[in-house]
Amino acid sequence: MDILIDTNILVGSIQIESALHSEAIHALLVLRDRGGRVCVVPQNVYEFWAVATRPIENNGLGMTPRQAHDLAGRIESLYKLLRDPPDLCDEWRRLVVNYGVSGKKTHDARLVAAMAVHGIKQILTFNTADFGGIGALHPSSFA
Repeated sequence: MDILIDTNILVGSIQIESALHSEAIHALLVLRDRGGRVCVVPQNVYEFWAVATRPIENNGLGMTPRQAHDLAGRIESLYKLLRDPPDLCDEWRRLVVNYGVSGKKTHDARLVAAMAVHGIKQILTFNTADFGGIGALHPSSFA
């Protein structure tokens, strides 16, 4: 079984001082031990980079681009990177029009579109409400 991980899981898994760290790591380890393929898409890498290089005082990690590059490479080696297929934009547009998605939620809709085109049924996220009934799993469900 494939599962997509949301960017907040990636960020939580590397922020050792975060209250979400142990929960993210535990869920990822359980998924790995169950033999599931834990996946990321390019959007996860872009979003991770944005958070990683944003100043700490702006809710970022305060990393240099070199540090973010090194961690992005680690992410891509730990998890299966599913490349964006040509029809991803069409699927995203279908979703945002059919469901009236606007504003910040368009980013999550793009993850849902990626799930659809790659045949993934679940996403691991701390923000399950953002994904409605789209197979969103919270890391606490692996406790």
